[in-house]
Amino acid sequence: MDRARLVLAVALVCACFLRAVPVAQTAPPDGWVVLPVDEYRALRDRANPPPPPIAPPPVDATLTRVDYDLRVDTDTVAGRAVLTIDVLRDGWTRLQIPAGLMVREATLDGQPVALVDGPPPHVLLSRAGRSILTLDVVIPLATSGGAESMTLPASPSPISRVRLALPKSGVDLSLAGGFLADRAETSTESRWTAFGLPNQALAMRWKRKVDDRRAEQPLRVRARVTQVVGLGEDASQVAAAVRVEVLQGLAREVSLAIPAGLVVNQVNGSTVADWETNGGLLHVKLLEPTATEVSFVVSGDVKTPRDGAIDVPLVRMPSAERETGGVAVDVAGAGEIRARQARGFEPADPSELGDLVAGRESPSMIAFRHKPLTGTDARALAVMVVRYTPQAVFIANIEEARYRALASEDGRLLVEARYAVRNNQRSFLKATLPPGSTIWSAQVGGRPIRPGVAEANAVLLPLEKGRAGEEAPIFVVELLYLQQADGWVDKGHARVELPALDLPVSRTGVELHYSPRFRVEPQLGPFRVDSDPGPFAAALRPAPPLPAAAPVVERSSERGTTGGLQALVDRFKNEPGGRIVVGSLPVRASFPAFGPSVFLASELTAEASTPSVDLLVRRVK
Repeated sequence: MDRARLVLAVALVCACFLRAVPVAQTAPPDGWVVLPVDEYRALRDRANPPPPPIAPPPVDATLTRVDYDLRVDTDTVAGRAVLTIDVLRDGWTRLQIPAGLMVREATLDGQPVALVDGPPPHVLLSRAGRSILTLDVVIPLATSGGAESMTLPASPSPISRVRLALPKSGVDLSLAGGFLADRAETSTESRWTAFGLPNQALAMRWKRKVDDRRAEQPLRVRARVTQVVGLGEDASQVAAAVRVEVLQGLAREVSLAIPAGLVVNQVNGSTVADWETNGGLLHVKLLEPTATEVSFVVSGDVKTPRDGAIDVPLVRMPSAERETGGVAVDVAGAGEIRARQARGFEPADPSELGDLVAGRESPSMIAFRHKPLTGTDARALAVMVVRYTPQAVFIANIEEARYRALASEDGRLLVEARYAVRNNQRSFLKATLPPGSTIWSAQVGGRPIRPGVAEANAVLLPLEKGRAGEEAPIFVVELLYLQQADGWVDKGHARVELPALDLPVSRTGVELHYSPRFRVEPQLGPFRVDSDPGPFAAALRPAPPLPAAAPVVERSSERGTTGGLQALVDRFKNEPGGRIVVGSLPVRASFPAFGPSVFLASELTAEASTPSVDLLVRRVK
């Protein structure tokens, strides 16, 4: 009993001691964070994002190459077609084969395979990679006019090769939709290798050769050489379009005489095989002898002086019995042609020389037409080029713009525009006409011109240039155009829009004529109503009348003499320049003045801005 009490007392003392002494708590080490598994995986994927999935190929399979190996039988063409197919994905894939082939048997990688017949015919492939499909084919043979032909269907393959064997010799082959790469002939067989164009049918036609005596005849040709020469400050660019017409014999090569120093860069033509320069001659070899005509373009550059007298480099064909064509000369940069000396040429308009020149027409271009001479006759052209110093010249300005406009009740507006221009550097003036306008005529310095076409409703007018360091003279640019606008109502507003010019205008005057059945009140704007004091620029004022010529008294002795008149007629007939009109035909249209009018004036119109006049119109009852 006493022992039990002792054990209980010891247990109570130990319990009190443990309650009095606090138990130390252990903290986790620094840097440790406990997260759920899903959050950890999400953070890990954001820190190390997986690579993007590979995009699937745009097509499942492609036909890479088609090789035909054919032989001509009695009335058919038989052989095989080997198709190289690249499958880009796993699984079953369908690939279309060339439509129109008559297939007798097919094997895929040496194993027989069945083709699926249905529009279009195709083959089923079960694995990715390259496969070889071999087709035993038969192609119909057509006969017409002593010639045999066959047509292979179009194929999307980038390479289509055809090997054709014919158990004959002395056969001519022609192609359409491809080109001939090789030919071989024995005493009993003819073989050809041809390549077709993608997505085009290849037609092959052959017939027995006919003895052509043209090959034994001497060659006689005519040539048309049209060239453009751009005179630059360092070098001049030359482009010549050559067309050779064969009159007799067969032409296997074309030889051209090139000027000294001309470096030929390229000879482009569908029948050109190769070319080389040697001893001042350009030899152009043809793919096949031709008995009709051949055309190609020669491009090169030559070193010429910057300014002064320049001999224009000419490309000629010495062997031509008659040489025609023309030459156009243009100045690149700040400069112009002041004088020219031509021998064997006639003045012409650039648009008459064909597409090569018409596509490069510029205001500073001059053109000449060849006189019909032989290729060895003398022909020369020299020009005098004047260059300008850009930092020492005044660019351009319009001193005064004068408009006369005739407005009808139905909205049609006839406008005569006259500009007094002072220019030293600008090559042309761009005028953007109002919408619905049709230009009738254009003149520069009293000379009718054919304006160039820019963007919508904009025309380009060539400008005259003054000398560097001198005050540029004022010349007149004229335009006459018809504009279709909205008709006038009994009471409402109307607007008259004028051309937008790419040069600043110092002062502007508008004389507007309108129907007497309307009353017109100009509204506030850039124009003000004023009295017409007449043009400020002297170039726009009418020329003073010429003094009357003294009457010519004809003597009785000269009355019956016709020798002087006949000599003038003979001179007109013999001179070629008298029968040629150079440039645009003159167009004169008188401007009618009808009904009441109002004069409006304005100053300092900025370039590229569209001046307009707002009107309040009211019908008079």
